Amino acid sequence: MKKALCLLLAWVCLGIQISRAQGGTEEMTPVTHTYALKNVTIIQKPGQVIQKGIVVVKNGLIHAVGPNVAIPANAKVIEGDSMFVYAGFIDGLSQTGIPRPEPAQAGSGRGGQQQRPQGVERGEPSYETAGIMPQQTVREALKPGDRSIDDMRKLGFTAAQVVPNGRMLPGNGSLIMLGSGKTADDYIVKENTSLVATLTTSPGVYPATQIGVISRFEELYRQAQQLQAHTKAYAANPAGMVRPTSDRVLEAFFPVLDGKQPVYFLAPDVKSTARALALQKELGFQMIIAGVRQGWPLADQMKALNKPTFLSLDLPKAKKEDAKPAAAAGGARGGNRPGAEAAPKAEENAKPAEEAKPKDPEMEALEARRAAEMALYEGQAAAMTTKSIPFAFSAMNAKPAEIRENLRRMIKAGLTEDQALAALTTTPANIFGVSAMMGSVEKGKMANLVVTDQPYFNEKSNVRYVFVDGMMYEYEVKAAPKGNPNGSAKVGGRWSYNIAVPGQEAAGVFNFKDEGGNISGTWTSTTMPGENNMAAVTLKGNNLTFSSSIDAGGQSMTLEFDLVFEGNNFSGKVNVGSFGTFDVEGSRLGDPKN
Repeated sequence: MKKALCLLLAWVCLGIQISRAQGGTEEMTPVTHTYALKNVTIIQKPGQVIQKGIVVVKNGLIHAVGPNVAIPANAKVIEGDSMFVYAGFIDGLSQTGIPRPEPAQAGSGRGGQQQRPQGVERGEPSYETAGIMPQQTVREALKPGDRSIDDMRKLGFTAAQVVPNGRMLPGNGSLIMLGSGKTADDYIVKENTSLVATLTTSPGVYPATQIGVISRFEELYRQAQQLQAHTKAYAANPAGMVRPTSDRVLEAFFPVLDGKQPVYFLAPDVKSTARALALQKELGFQMIIAGVRQGWPLADQMKALNKPTFLSLDLPKAKKEDAKPAAAAGGARGGNRPGAEAAPKAEENAKPAEEAKPKDPEMEALEARRAAEMALYEGQAAAMTTKSIPFAFSAMNAKPAEIRENLRRMIKAGLTEDQALAALTTTPANIFGVSAMMGSVEKGKMANLVVTDQPYFNEKSNVRYVFVDGMMYEYEVKAAPKGNPNGSAKVGGRWSYNIAVPGQEAAGVFNFKDEGGNISGTWTSTTMPGENNMAAVTLKGNNLTFSSSIDAGGQSMTLEFDLVFEGNNFSGKVNVGSFGTFDVEGSRLGDPKN
């Protein structure tokens, strides 16, 4: 089944690749390297705004910013009326641009169970087998043009600290630009920004438990201290001393021992955060906790660390409300529209039976606990602000398609927009020591910008342009179809559809059931077997919307359909998150039902 689902993902990805080539953002040389964003609202940094301003980009830098700025004659002018300009966002820690290992080689805690390698001593495995590879670098692991780079750039991210794949000690982090290039050298801004550690265990060999990982880390740290002391003493006076043994793993700890490099400890849950804090207290190294999802119980201990933290952009999936009542109230029957009285009466007669159902106290208590727990996840960023703990964001393990919505959920839970913007721009720039280069829209800084058609955190805003090191990437906004809320449509039955992906089409069948105005359904595709369920099916006039989530080869993918029906035909759009939006059209198969 997974292989079949991957086929669906394949045609979406193919469309994206073709679209990129047609758009020319990565293959074509720009006519000019000078741009002027005119009549835009410029958010220079959180709380500092210029109305009706101009931003001039020249030779990869912000050449000028202000309300009255001369525009160079050779500049490509972008009329930005009603547009908003922000500094490009900085992802604190992720694996953007780093290809995932093949399932057979996976073992980084991101999927796939592994058996202990044959012929390996369980208690004394090699460094590589045990997931101890701190000497790995991004320069070696980065894949130029990897799709994940474009996925994050479309959201407004222009830089990211990334780390190689791995388990206990995956390697050194580096700050990269999320632009285009032929080699890793074209992306890297600052190398060896961190030594990254996790509590991820090794399959079938030591350390196979989190306690074992902690013990192994302590052992390596103390061995590194001994080796460094021996190395320094030998360099000062080698007479009568045995030459130090070279060990790249232990030598990778030297910058940490010298206080020149922090350890970024990935600690998503309460237990791993507590263990990381205890380990740091014992050994005394500089530590930044990253990928934090459940930090609120330990906020005081995290504050005592006197270091910033990186909160995860990955939130538990929010529970969607049942859409059926909404569909019934706003469906084709038209509510209080003249001539539609009979249907609402039938609805009213049905309500007492529904209300008569006894409530399950245990279920209510479970839902209350779930809602309270969700509030803690969503309110974590606001809670850190209350505790005066500086933080930025990490996209590690977060789905690009969900990042913007997760940011909005945090804002609804108490985080202000300025605080969210700081965590995406000025704060990470300060943490990485690159605030003179990026993090705000100021003259002389790198031209890393994101341009939106509405304020970024608005639900309906779209990213229109992203500049990375002065290179412009333009993103088309495809308008959703406009239905008639006073119209009507009979959608019950089977409908063929075609989704237009550049270069090819994806086809299949929608099967809608109309039960007294409550619409449900399934859909099939010629690229994969079986049926997929529709969720949140809503019919308003002749405009029908629904979503469907599938697992495409281990990657969750949500499709959002917006269709307008006219007689026996329909047209519309399907949004596939970070993959883009595609045209859909279709026609009825056979006679209408219901």
